[in-house]
Amino acid sequence: MSKTGKTYLVIGLMAIMLMLVFEYNRPKNINWFPSYVATHKIPYGTAALHSLLPNHFESIQNVYRSPYEFLSKNTSTKGTYLFINNRLEFGATDLKKLLAWVEEGNHAYFAAEYYGSAILDTLHLEIASLYDDGDIEPTFLHDLRNPKANIKRVEFSKDYAVPFFKKIDTLNSEVLASVAIKDQSDRSEVTAIQMAYGQGMITISTFPKAFTNYFILKNRNHKYTGGLLGHIDIGSTLLIDHHHKSGKTFHTSPMYLFLNTKSFKWAYYLVLIGALFYVVFEGKRKQRAIPVIEPLKNQTLAFTRTIANMYFENGKQLEIARHKVNYFLDFIRQRFQLSTDRLDEVFYRDLALRSNQSEAALKKLFEVLIGIKQAKNMTNEELKDLEKRIQEFKASTNGT
Repeated sequence: MSKTGKTYLVIGLMAIMLMLVFEYNRPKNINWFPSYVATHKIPYGTAALHSLLPNHFESIQNVYRSPYEFLSKNTSTKGTYLFINNRLEFGATDLKKLLAWVEEGNHAYFAAEYYGSAILDTLHLEIASLYDDGDIEPTFLHDLRNPKANIKRVEFSKDYAVPFFKKIDTLNSEVLASVAIKDQSDRSEVTAIQMAYGQGMITISTFPKAFTNYFILKNRNHKYTGGLLGHIDIGSTLLIDHHHKSGKTFHTSPMYLFLNTKSFKWAYYLVLIGALFYVVFEGKRKQRAIPVIEPLKNQTLAFTRTIANMYFENGKQLEIARHKVNYFLDFIRQRFQLSTDRLDEVFYRDLALRSNQSEAALKKLFEVLIGIKQAKNMTNEELKDLEKRIQEFKASTNGT
């Protein structure tokens, strides 16, 4: 190799090394997904909570099955069953088994933003959302109603809205916590209650973020979380649910079965080693010239452009726009794992949290999409505006 070639090689290697260093030190995007998983250290995981619980409770048992399965096999278990997740929905058999267990003198503790209709109807509850229409990033004040707790109001500004109990059974319920908008602190709404159920009791909260890493580790918010958990008997067994979790891991690959069974794992490795020996030695014995076969050209892009030009030249801008809307909705489903069947407040809130977009901007975008489905014609300028809006949304969410 010539001296000039070596110089270029060194420069190339140095450039690659610099690129690797910059890539390694580049700040990583914060994952704000509400997983509520005990092992997750992301803001909305619950690793901090689960590291602190053993210091305050004598007996803790982790439950990885549904309430019906666990309580059917552990009929003598007594204590408090703790559920923390973004959404809690129980099947009829799970809910019936769980409530029967509570009636025997046990304690069920629910913390979620959204509840299934079965829970709300059974407990005669109704949930609404508290919004601050005057602020893009509102600040909410969370307060404990127990005067003995001696805990100041806690500020939290990572929510666009906070669910609260619009309707409760006032005769059988005790209010534990409330929330108010910072600029409207005179008006507060109930976010946590406790009610008697048979010989046991049920605690239910609409602010599960109080148990997350981000909330507990910020300022002295852990005192607020401790106040919410202070209604649990520390001398009883604390059952922690790991089944109803938004971010729990599923093993979808069949290789999981092989690699977690010793005999299958070694058989798999032997097959790979044998295949490697066969390729090395057999390839040397029978190696021969391989004819070059030109691969077929991919005409997909050309075909797509042809069809698009036919639509455009025939004045079918509305059909093109509707195709773009359908592809964009499919992008939302694939990228953010959200259903687009119902474009309601829950959908906008979930999409805003996962895409780092404001709900107001998302509503404006989807108003345009919905208008296209109802339109009877479309101009070239409107079609260009639609394409611009979609590309801006994808670019802002790293979706291009």
